[in-house]
Amino acid sequence: MTALQNKIDFAVVFTVDKANPNGDPLNGNRPRQDFLGYGEVSDVAIKRKLRNRLQDDGEEILVQSDERRSDAFRSIKDRVDSVEELKKLLTKSKATGADEESAEMIASNTWYDVRAFGQVFAFKGTKMSIGIRGPVSIHTATSVEPVDISSMQITKSVNSITNTKDPGQKTSDTMGMKHRVDFGVYVFYGSINPQLAERTGFTYEDAQKLKEALKTLFANDASSARPDGSMEVNKVFWWEHDSKLGNYSSAKVHRTVHVKKVEDNLPHSIENYKITVDELEGLPVEEHDGL
Repeated sequence: MTALQNKIDFAVVFTVDKANPNGDPLNGNRPRQDFLGYGEVSDVAIKRKLRNRLQDDGEEILVQSDERRSDAFRSIKDRVDSVEELKKLLTKSKATGADEESAEMIASNTWYDVRAFGQVFAFKGTKMSIGIRGPVSIHTATSVEPVDISSMQITKSVNSITNTKDPGQKTSDTMGMKHRVDFGVYVFYGSINPQLAERTGFTYEDAQKLKEALKTLFANDASSARPDGSMEVNKVFWWEHDSKLGNYSSAKVHRTVHVKKVEDNLPHSIENYKITVDELEGLPVEEHDGL
């Protein structure tokens, strides 16, 4: 394994076509928008998709979705307790700093998402809590223009239970609403900090695995809200600096990505947009299409 020596920045451009990329449970599960009407996908949702992709590729993941879990454990605590040495450290009282470092090292070595994104270990019944800062940071995805949201009423007209009064008659229909973004182009950014990577053991090979996961972000992610093919990664931009601090700040690197509409009519395809990246002296950019 190769230690990560230099800072890395990345950007991802993706499209949403008649899908709900990230519903807001406090707003009837409507697609998230900011107060100006721009669409949003939370960083938590993006990390969830990355965890799923990495798990599909055989990586050990601590924070697993219950419906996608690849082991017999039904909770994060059960998964942590299955690592006997880590369990012993977390249940020690008056733990020393060395114990915390050992627990952090064990957790990071065991699970990819811990050494990438970090994790807080604070469970009922444990006497030591630790917080691990991961080197991979990801921004909220934001659409390049305000998005239009369509809503439709749906009806479930099948019997969930038998009509007790008259088994020959169906029960009352159940009404509901379904929301979607008609079309939108979204961009999100991220960085990998080599100083934090040293602490968690996040390697250059781990970074390459992350890059591949970004290309296939929506593979195996289909649902009724996001039909297969309705969300697509269009471009992944990847910058590898030549120092730990980086040739430029992440903000300056991220500002080099431009996604602009090339026609004034209502866009319905990524072909209606031009994606460009400004050159930064001494910092080449890798450009990849989504897979």
